[in-house]
Amino acid sequence: MKLVFASNNKNKILELQNMLPETITILSLESIGCTEEIPETAATIEGNAIQKANYITKKYGYDCFADDTGLEVDALNGEPGVFSARYAGEQRSAADNMNKLLESLLEKKNRNAQFKTVIALNLNGTQRLFTGIAKGQITPEKIGNQGFGYDPIFQPEGFTETFAQLSVDLKNKISHRGKATQQLIKFLTAPK
Repeated sequence: MKLVFASNNKNKILELQNMLPETITILSLESIGCTEEIPETAATIEGNAIQKANYITKKYGYDCFADDTGLEVDALNGEPGVFSARYAGEQRSAADNMNKLLESLLEKKNRNAQFKTVIALNLNGTQRLFTGIAKGQITPEKIGNQGFGYDPIFQPEGFTETFAQLSVDLKNKISHRGKATQQLIKFLTAPK
């Protein structure tokens, strides 16, 4: 089975390809000739995932899946949420985003947060959504150098390390994206 993954994020593509069985091949946007920026203008994480998947299916005719992820911080009323990638501006700098978030939490005692990933799958004319959530808290400083995005400041529940300190295999098992992807894989590999 071949599916387009509607993302240009090489880290996400690699992370997902490592989790998928060999029977499922991911095609990148580049490999189908999609070079334009796919709109992400929805007000919710679910909406952005659906918008991206529908764009590829309608414009290119492929079965595909798309994801959107947000970091939702309790003390900031769910921010940065849908704006996680560009929280500190359109330059989409992970370092700037983390610095802004850490500054916003300086005076806050509640550091509880959750990562939420929604995957929208368009397959054989139907659409399904898969949601993964990883609860945890924001650390006072960056720790670790694995992963990407907010990983150095997110400590998942039940762990003393941040996502950026965990092995890729362990992170894939417990992360928001890992949980949503496991649901996707279970659906795709279930006997029909």
